[in-house]
Amino acid sequence: MAADKPGLTIGVSGPARQRLSHRLMRLALRFYGAETIFIRPGSKVNVAMLDGVVFAGGTHVHPERYGQKPQVKARYDRVRDNTDWRLLSEAQALNLPVLGICRGAQLINIFRGGSLCQDVTPLRVNTRHRPLLLPLQRVRLVLPSRLGRIMKHPSIGANRIHSQAIKQLGKDLRVVAVDNDLFVQAIENEGGQWQLGVQWHPEYLLYHPLHRRLFERFVDAVREHKLMRLGHSEGPVL
Repeated sequence: MAADKPGLTIGVSGPARQRLSHRLMRLALRFYGAETIFIRPGSKVNVAMLDGVVFAGGTHVHPERYGQKPQVKARYDRVRDNTDWRLLSEAQALNLPVLGICRGAQLINIFRGGSLCQDVTPLRVNTRHRPLLLPLQRVRLVLPSRLGRIMKHPSIGANRIHSQAIKQLGKDLRVVAVDNDLFVQAIENEGGQWQLGVQWHPEYLLYHPLHRRLFERFVDAVREHKLMRLGHSEGPVL
């Protein structure tokens, strides 16, 4: 392996049963040069053996994590919550790049002390109530931002499958995208560890170059972080 192309291993954390969305994420990551490991709830994977972590969508994070009781009927997976919490904590300690998708973005916010609105559906005014698999939801990006540099557009089309949204923002995070109802669509940290969370599902939009670019730039950040650890890099990917 050439010094400028180290082997990369990215963990993809998901539910007990791998679904299409997780296979698509792993396909995208492999396309840009990373090997992947699927991490199931209860896994004891050694995070020090990973170069980056993706937190995928799925069941709601239990509201106890942000000091609330359940307000909606939903499926919860406390084992997955515990596993993801450990992964996030260890990734932070190791400064590993982290990408959160849907539930994953919400988890990042909760981990940093933020909270969620448990059901945004009745609050929608300017956006559609039903789920959207196609990129028909308009998302406005904050410029400049890490996400803005990735997308290179002030607004994009995205899909929407979620019914929850970030409410109180976690520590050292900033909102970098909103929809037409001003619900948070993306967050990123303000320094140090490369950390980005998007509320939509880019893995279902791999036919669109803008959404593929999220995975490309994440792999770039993972590679740059590993090169820095190995002493081969001049600076971080922003």
